[in-house]
Amino acid sequence: MAKRFELLVFDWDGTLLDSAGAIVAAIQAACGDLGLPAPPDERARHVIGLGLRDALAHALPGLPEERYPEMVERYRCHYLSHDHELQLFDGVEELIAELSAAGFLLAVATGKSRHGLDRALQLSGLGKYFHASRCADECFSKPHPQMLEELLEELAVGPGRALMIGDTTHDLEMANNAGVSCVAVAYGAHPADALAEQRPLALIQGLEELSEWLRTHA
Repeated sequence: MAKRFELLVFDWDGTLLDSAGAIVAAIQAACGDLGLPAPPDERARHVIGLGLRDALAHALPGLPEERYPEMVERYRCHYLSHDHELQLFDGVEELIAELSAAGFLLAVATGKSRHGLDRALQLSGLGKYFHASRCADECFSKPHPQMLEELLEELAVGPGRALMIGDTTHDLEMANNAGVSCVAVAYGAHPADALAEQRPLALIQGLEELSEWLRTHA
């Protein structure tokens, strides 16, 4: 059977890597270091997937921009001290290997920095499977379509032949803005009802279900 999609673009945090809780904890710990009131879990989870500047503007709307660098430094200190302990969701490595063997082009579009993604790809061992990637310090933050548009151009794939897979409304809005189909996974950062409002092709509850959907629909 001919493939419906040629290119599969994955978000990283909360989609492939079980890191949403660690990101929330790092944001809140950084606030504590600077004597700032920490955002509640829900507000901190909402900014996952955004570039750091956009994330800070939402999570800490009262923080002056001149204090962003120190907040970023403390956040990275807390997150990087534990990122080597983070695990891929069960079944991710097998899924990515299977999709690669099936001949799909694979890419990552993430709110991480380039340094952060390269580190994550190395620690996870998944780097060998991906043909291209875009990060928030190279492009406009999600939900701007630039990441997807650049990936499509680099890999010479039309929007109708690409699929975005992510766990946040930022991922799905980016896909909609780029004219790319999307699938939502509800085991990551954002709640299922918010994801459903973006009208993804499917709302997936777990990795096994995602694997089966991609086998039968991609």
